Amino acid sequence: MSAVTLETVATGLEPYRAQLTRVAARGTEPRWRQAQREDAMARAERRGFPGPDDEAWRFTSVAPIARGAFEGAAEPPAEVPEDLRALRLGADAVAAEIVLVNGRFAAGLSTAPPDGLQVMTLAQALAARPELVEVHLGQLAGSASVFTDLNTALAEDGAVILLGEGTVVERPIHVLHLNTGGAAMAHTRTLVVAARASQATVVQTWASAGGPSLSTSVTEIVLEDGALVDHYRLQQEGAEAFHVSSLHVRQRRDSRFTDHALLLGGALARTDADVVLDGPGAEATLDGLFMARERQHLDAHTRIEHAQAHGTSRELYNGVLDGRSRGVFHGLIVVQPHAQKTSAFQSNHNLLLSREALVNSTPALEILADDVKCKHGSTTGQLDAQSLFYLRARGIGLDAARALLVYAFASEVVARVAVPAVRRRLEGLMAERLPGAPQEILQ
Repeated sequence: MSAVTLETVATGLEPYRAQLTRVAARGTEPRWRQAQREDAMARAERRGFPGPDDEAWRFTSVAPIARGAFEGAAEPPAEVPEDLRALRLGADAVAAEIVLVNGRFAAGLSTAPPDGLQVMTLAQALAARPELVEVHLGQLAGSASVFTDLNTALAEDGAVILLGEGTVVERPIHVLHLNTGGAAMAHTRTLVVAARASQATVVQTWASAGGPSLSTSVTEIVLEDGALVDHYRLQQEGAEAFHVSSLHVRQRRDSRFTDHALLLGGALARTDADVVLDGPGAEATLDGLFMARERQHLDAHTRIEHAQAHGTSRELYNGVLDGRSRGVFHGLIVVQPHAQKTSAFQSNHNLLLSREALVNSTPALEILADDVKCKHGSTTGQLDAQSLFYLRARGIGLDAARALLVYAFASEVVARVAVPAVRRRLEGLMAERLPGAPQEILQ
């Protein structure tokens, strides 16, 4: 993708201002939410889209997004394509399922939660629990980027998950973000508040139909003392889709958070994760797998901040790139001066399947304490020639041998996916990208 100057793209926000005008005219929201929208749009207009001089975006040009003529859908379409409807996990597999089509709640595709489990749409929460939403919405994400500001300004709906003290949800809660294409843009918000000693698994899936589309998504997760949240992000949007999402997490004492970022779709996809361990004994695990092909561009940025003592973090991201695809991994671990006894490990491994594929990997540590155990590392290489020869010598075809080695590389992350429905879907998507793979390795 060619570089584009900040001045060139900064004028591309007019359609978003027009969309805000349409959103504001649709209903009556709390006054604080109206002000929040307007403030966020004003910030976005001041800063404009990032250009090549923006350090956080220097490997990812957003020029295709700035040039795109995206429109917000007034209502979800009457008919959602069957291949998108099939992405629901189903009532038997989930505790609740919220389906958002082009950024709006689709009641007919969603599954209501059981009594006692507070799972609702953002619009419902603003109507029923505005004071609670006001306390949390936007507090963690802030103004992280122009896309965060645009999401804050334009998000009409999303999911709000409130876990009461001691609540344990056995089955996953699924939030499904669907975009029907046709130059539609969708902006959704997810808020999870896990009270003391609560436990839940939250799965988020993004998918789109053919044609260009834009989706922005912001997720904020608060874990109180002893809470446990297992979070999944499966991004499988279409070949012409543009996707920008961010995850913002704050953990209190002895809480445990795990994020599984499974990034496979989109022409251009940028995902950010910002996790703050703000309580003694907090633990965080970030696992990621990105698989790019053809001319895809997948960008994963992570930041883990140890703000209190005795925190533990583990991070593993693996990337597989083929064709003329581009991958980006930037991971930063920050250890504050008073976060003694921190244990933090970060690794990124990348596998290039073609001579034209490229990955930029920049793991980093910022350690301001002196009694810590921290390390990081990154590797990039191609399929091992000896391993390939070993498989070929035993009668395995070239495509099957390559697929076996790629799957073995990716399985380090895949094996950590504990939700059976998500793992089956991930394996199916991988099978599409591994021609000649023996089916038994994907079972």
